[in-house]
Amino acid sequence: MPETYIARAKSVAARGLGDEMMIMSVADSTVFALDEIGTILWKSADGITPLAQIVRDSVCSTYDVEPETALEDAEEFCKNLAASGVLVTSDQPIVSGGSR
Repeated sequence: MPETYIARAKSVAARGLGDEMMIMSVADSTVFALDEIGTILWKSADGITPLAQIVRDSVCSTYDVEPETALEDAEEFCKNLAASGVLVTSDQPIVSGGSR
C-alpha cells in the first residue's frame, strides 16, 4: 500500500481556537471546524511526513485508539478535506516550489 502525504492548500484561511481549528476555503468561503484530532492532522500536514507516521506519532500516542482504525479514519478525513480543496493529498511527498 503506498504512503499518503498531506499538505495544507494555499487558498485557505485558518485560525486556531483552543484545541480546535477553523478553516475557510478562499475559493467558495466554505468553513470547516476541526476537532482536536482533525487539528493535529491539519497542523502536521507538511507534505513530507507520511500520514501513517503522523497518525502513529501524534494521534495514537495521545489517544487510546488502534493504529489501523486511526489511520483509516484519518485517510477518510483527509480525502474529504482534499475533495473540498482545503487539503492536498499525494502518494509522493509534496514539495512546494520557491525559496524556504
